[in-house]
Amino acid sequence: MNWPTREEVEQVRRKYPPGTMIMLIHMDDPQVPPPGTIGEVVGVDDTASLLVKWQTGSTLNVLYGIDQVKKI
Repeated sequence: MNWPTREEVEQVRRKYPPGTMIMLIHMDDPQVPPPGTIGEVVGVDDTASLLVKWQTGSTLNVLYGIDQVKKI
């Protein structure tokens, strides 16, 4: 995995501010919520990964450049 630049991290933070609602498209993780699950972004870490509170109660992060979500 290539680490994102500081500018990429800031772009993700601007695109997904806390409170942004997202829908899961694809995540490659054994603990993944089902595709279509809705979540709320609570922050973006220094690797540009989204910190998400999912409707299922999970807090599994969305990894930058790997997992797929869309804003709703």
